[in-house]
Amino acid sequence: MNYSLSQLPERTQKPREQGFTMMMDKGLSMREVEDFLEVGAPYTDIVKLGWATSFVVPNLERKLAIYREAGIPVYLGGTLFEAFIIRNQFDDYRRLLDKFGLEYAEVSDGSIDLNHDRKCEFIRELSKTVKVLSEVGSKDAEKIIPPYKWISQMQTELEAGAVKVIGEAREGGNVGLFRSTGEVRSGLVEEILTKIPSERIIWEAPQKAQQVWFIKLLGANVNLGNIAPNEIVSLETIRLGLRGDTFSHFLDMDLVDPMFQPATKTGKPGTSMPRG
Repeated sequence: MNYSLSQLPERTQKPREQGFTMMMDKGLSMREVEDFLEVGAPYTDIVKLGWATSFVVPNLERKLAIYREAGIPVYLGGTLFEAFIIRNQFDDYRRLLDKFGLEYAEVSDGSIDLNHDRKCEFIRELSKTVKVLSEVGSKDAEKIIPPYKWISQMQTELEAGAVKVIGEAREGGNVGLFRSTGEVRSGLVEEILTKIPSERIIWEAPQKAQQVWFIKLLGANVNLGNIAPNEIVSLETIRLGLRGDTFSHFLDMDLVDPMFQPATKTGKPGTSMPRG
């Protein structure tokens, strides 16, 4: 950091298992990747090439090499996995991972109906050679999955070999974990957390309000995904309590000068922002 401030939450250091930030690359050029890495690399743990953008983006090998040189692993979006599976090309998908030297793969079923036992078989097979991130939840806004099913699927996918499970939200943050308005399905999240350790979950949270909600609930070192490149630095300040949304969340109010009590957004002094 460029200077010192007291009363900041302690951030885990890379490589980390908690406080994980997944950036979503939706088709950045190589120059844009280089510009992003100049400021975003210290705060980015992994990059997802969204859905099937890797199929159409030019100079894919060079792009992967730029991320690799920065020490940031890349994986291909789960929709691409599904595109291979629905065409009965699983072996081709495995060869694709080998060809590009990818160390992570995402297994999902958000766009297709995939028998869950079969999904776990794919996880077991891929986990022999790569680290698997498995996504739970549907991209169909009309398909509401009850909490017990989220929990059951997350448990069995972790048991099958996934290193982390991803809570589905799409790049817009308006399905799965969230209502169409972007509001968090808080009851769902809290019920999931009764059974699944938070460090094993990456919550897709592309909207700032969603990121704030999870940080207030689970702290600075919650795992968050589908973060836009231009929001990575912003997210890090939210994690540290250095943006208005979490400004007073991590402060010890007994150590705050009473002349300078933090204010809420309504401007009333001396009131911490509410949790959760």
